[in-house]
Amino acid sequence: MKMAVRLPPRLFSPATAKAESTAKLCISAVSSVGEGIVRAMSSPPPASYTTLKERATCEREIKRSKFIAIAAPISDERSAHSFLSEVQDLRASHNCWAYKLGDQYRSNDDGEPSGTAGKPIYSAIVSSGVDMVMVVVIRYFGGIKLGTGGLARAYGGVALECLKGATTCFVKPKVPLGMEVPFELVGPVYHQLQSFHVEDIKQDYDTGKDGFTMLTFRVDHEKIEDLENAINSTCSRKIGFYKQ
Repeated sequence: MKMAVRLPPRLFSPATAKAESTAKLCISAVSSVGEGIVRAMSSPPPASYTTLKERATCEREIKRSKFIAIAAPISDERSAHSFLSEVQDLRASHNCWAYKLGDQYRSNDDGEPSGTAGKPIYSAIVSSGVDMVMVVVIRYFGGIKLGTGGLARAYGGVALECLKGATTCFVKPKVPLGMEVPFELVGPVYHQLQSFHVEDIKQDYDTGKDGFTMLTFRVDHEKIEDLENAINSTCSRKIGFYKQ
């Protein structure tokens, strides 16, 4: 069931409307099982992916209805909720959306006929080849009905046009790893970690076996095997990695 909240005419809702916006998102997520919501399970980001470098917008008028697409990179479901809360316009006829987070994806028709808005937006994300992205398409009804096919073409078309005009970037997330290191080998191991430009190195003397310390860090996926070989060669013994 769609919430009706009247706000002054503007695209971006003011901060005082965020509570209502968030409530609308939650209600939509629960009530729109028949409106295209798919795969609510969380999943880690892909090993590497192309995403948007920054937000992008696109506006089109189709048979007197105004469609405004806003696309942005997102990192998780919480950032998707935050993005929707920020950009949706509760004065508009519909705020339809879709996002993709690796294997996790969701879409919502926000009152449009089932499958005519959220799913075409999601298809636009997939066909554009980007990931970790959300697209919100805001519609202001102009008085002329478009029909189911017309709606699908309108929502999918403006979303795809928005994504095609966006600036993209290639991302290689670092993998969180850990290992048990004997006290006497901490120095040589640290040297190898630094030479491979790992990040977030942390040391824990309270966890692990006696005489060992736990080291955790983040490293590029493609460097894991070479780093492990370098450490084992330097230490003249097998020190295995484990994923956190």
